[in-house]
Amino acid sequence: MTKKKVTAKVLSQKKIGPDIYDLWMSTELAETARPGQFVCVYPKDRSALLGRPISICEVIPTESMMRLVYRKVGKGTSEFAALNTGDTVELLGNLGNGFPADLAKGKKVFLIGGGVGIPPMVQLAKTIQGEKQIIVGYRNSETFLDKDLDRRGDLYIATEDGSLGTKGNVMDAIRENKLTADMIFACGPMPMLRAIKKYAEEVGIPAYISLEEHMACGIGACLGCVVKTAKKDPHSHVNNTRICTEGPVFEAQEVEI
Repeated sequence: MTKKKVTAKVLSQKKIGPDIYDLWMSTELAETARPGQFVCVYPKDRSALLGRPISICEVIPTESMMRLVYRKVGKGTSEFAALNTGDTVELLGNLGNGFPADLAKGKKVFLIGGGVGIPPMVQLAKTIQGEKQIIVGYRNSETFLDKDLDRRGDLYIATEDGSLGTKGNVMDAIRENKLTADMIFACGPMPMLRAIKKYAEEVGIPAYISLEEHMACGIGACLGCVVKTAKKDPHSHVNNTRICTEGPVFEAQEVEI
């Protein structure tokens, strides 16, 4: 699918958690976006030449509406957090391969998100036609997007401090609730993804993991998101690949994390 640079119009933006922002935009990119893909958002400050890769949270294709939920962490995202209704912003998209949602049809599926890996689960939950068990992890009871996800499947929450749901991480929530699945889709911090990969191998089910948290430029220029792979790349003949161009979603067995 051809990527293109477009000017999007801000429809609304609100703060929904500590440094977490919920941005709705009008853009033609919404019409072709797939769950797990991302866009590069470009700051108007030209000292920042590269866009910021942000995963697509949700789309309404018929209305050309796209939702990004992101964390304010630096200069670029601080600029985005100041956007108001009617403002414009430059996007490059849609990027990445996305989750193979069609493989989950009629199956019992885990959708697992942690931190800023939670937003892609919203569109994925809307898309998948199967039995969805959604397991999400937060630091504490200051949650976000849990109400969106609760409408799309059976929701289980884990918090590090035990203030809501299971105390611990997403794997603790799976064990505590004695959950089982035929397949896993996940996005979040690397320790979480490592635990999911190990669990999937132990129980013998496929797992598709998004490494989007670990991207820098989002377009393959900086080589900051190279990950080791189980097989040699047919072109470079080395055991590594770029998350932003060949991913961000990989079958867990394909990558060494």
